[in-house]
Amino acid sequence: MEIADIVVVAIYFVLVLVIGFVAMRRANGSTVNGYFLAGRTMNWAAVGASLFVSNIGSEHFIGLAGSGAASGFSVAAWELNALLLLQLLGWMFIPVYIHSGVYTMPEYLSKRYGGKRLKVYFAVLSLVLYIFTKVSVDLYAGALFIQESLGWNLYLSIILLIAMTALLTVTGGLVAVIYTDALQAFLMIAGALCLTVISLVEVGGLEGVRIKYMQAAPNITGILLSSPNLTFSNSCYHHLSPKPDSLKILRGASDPDLPWPGFLLGQTPASIWYWCTDQVIVQRVLAAKNISHAKGSTIMAGFLKILPMFIIVIPGMIARIFFTNELACISREHCMEVCGAETGCSNVAYPRLVMSMMPVGLRGLMMAVMIAALMSDLDSIFNSASTIFTLDIYNMLRKEATARELVIVGKLFVVFMVLVSIAWVPVVIEMQGGQMFYYIQEVSDYLTPPVAALFLLGVLWHRCNETGAFCGGMVGFSLGAVRLVLAFVYREPHCSQVDERPSFIKDIHFMYVAAVLFWVSVSVAVAVSLCTPPPSKEQIATTTLWGLSKRKQGLEKDLTMMEPLNHKGSRTRENGDGHGVSLQNGCHYVNSNEVEQGTVELQGWCSGGGGVDKGQGMKLLAWFCGLHAQPTKAQVLTEHEEERIVDALLHEPVKSRFILNAGLVVICSIGIFLFIYFSL
Repeated sequence: MEIADIVVVAIYFVLVLVIGFVAMRRANGSTVNGYFLAGRTMNWAAVGASLFVSNIGSEHFIGLAGSGAASGFSVAAWELNALLLLQLLGWMFIPVYIHSGVYTMPEYLSKRYGGKRLKVYFAVLSLVLYIFTKVSVDLYAGALFIQESLGWNLYLSIILLIAMTALLTVTGGLVAVIYTDALQAFLMIAGALCLTVISLVEVGGLEGVRIKYMQAAPNITGILLSSPNLTFSNSCYHHLSPKPDSLKILRGASDPDLPWPGFLLGQTPASIWYWCTDQVIVQRVLAAKNISHAKGSTIMAGFLKILPMFIIVIPGMIARIFFTNELACISREHCMEVCGAETGCSNVAYPRLVMSMMPVGLRGLMMAVMIAALMSDLDSIFNSASTIFTLDIYNMLRKEATARELVIVGKLFVVFMVLVSIAWVPVVIEMQGGQMFYYIQEVSDYLTPPVAALFLLGVLWHRCNETGAFCGGMVGFSLGAVRLVLAFVYREPHCSQVDERPSFIKDIHFMYVAAVLFWVSVSVAVAVSLCTPPPSKEQIATTTLWGLSKRKQGLEKDLTMMEPLNHKGSRTRENGDGHGVSLQNGCHYVNSNEVEQGTVELQGWCSGGGGVDKGQGMKLLAWFCGLHAQPTKAQVLTEHEEERIVDALLHEPVKSRFILNAGLVVICSIGIFLFIYFSL
């Protein structure tokens, strides 16, 4: 990289820090609601952009492009599937979550089913998945790009990236995350579009991609002449040649990459876990002002999810065309020589394309794009993981914890996550033959289908009870955990070696395993629920679509009664959720549940007072931990006021409802069309 490139990257860092710290001043980070839910003041555009970049991290630029280089269009199926599942989130799940008044997804399970065991199970599972399939993968992907660009040591790059991201997240909370995500979304799309246009012109357009990709087999003679000490086998050569159906998304039932029955029956339920129940995604939508803004954000994010196929997957395929001999390395020795990983080099497809195709200055922009992708994903994960740990685990163990203590614990947990994730990076490097994106999906598909089953049954079927849900979840989890352990024990051999794995490991795709886990969990939960007493009406009144429909019937009759709440100067009454919402005058409203759970401080004054009057070092520490303001005064909402605020959040004007439903039809039609067009 040239000096101009480094200047562009430096300007990006300054912009992100400025926006993050400005947002931090508005975040009211000393309150639980301000730090973890952004005070529920976000509009649809900010939330939609944050949804997109929270998902499209550096592992997508590295992993999606790498899988595109290795196997063609198939990996784009996850992006198009997400386009549709986002709408399921906005139209079915989010209204129920708002109605139930929850911060976190484990909290929803606890309210819906009662008890604590499902809440703890899902909280711990979420944190495990964040560390082993998200943070560690993101760190490796971002560091890999820096290593390719600057030649830095992999772990030095990881430490540099993680330090800045953790600093931004710990100090600013969700407000800083969402505002910086908006900047990062613009940079990410602009930079990736530049690379796509330049590389498409060079390769001869989409038709050139279709023709030349199918011819992109490694030149064995040329490789051996340049490296005479290398050896290879014919099986590796055939294994590394493009497959006949590389230009299709959905493929045959026995395809090793994307069998269509497994994708529809297994991968889709597993993806429901991510798009409809994962804290990282749902927390952003819960930060929206009301249900109209929440639905608008999922529509916007759905349109943005069309882009990855064209700005990430196709550039990865173009990289395969230009760097065939490197990306399709023919032996372990050759792969180590090319990229330093024995399992394959497809993951370096995107950085190789950037460094070879982009002119000076634009290479710096792409470096900023990759850092933006990494940081936006990591800061979202950090904030959501700290929310789950703090509110669902720590607060359960220490019920007398104050609001400040909870915020500090959430920030310290981020540091813990970082350390464990860095230690897991070497495992990520070795999994799934060098295809990072498939590593993420395989691990998730073994553990998450039972969770999707519990949430779907909880929202859709009011007869499902805690005993049935727990039995179904535990049976599915046990089977998935056993299959995951076996996948680690019986690793896929290199193409030059004989595959001696058992047939049920070698021949059964992980998507079919996900389908079995999902439907077994549903069956067990239904059977046990029918054999045991039903949940109480109080339990399902706010946590199911059944209860929501009853609420909406009464809502239309009571709309005129909500006007007194919408007076000027009270943000709580306009955007409140009954969970510690900050008022414009600095006061803090909470509901009776928070008082009982100890999640807020009921003593002190309205914010705006002095800081912590100690030494300069303590002042800096207090600022970093969000203790720069006096405790916020809490005023308890009555149950009637809480219900009226939820009514306001769930109310949709007729005009907004019509526009949103029209957008829903358009985005779903586009998603189905793209699936069909690229699968024929």
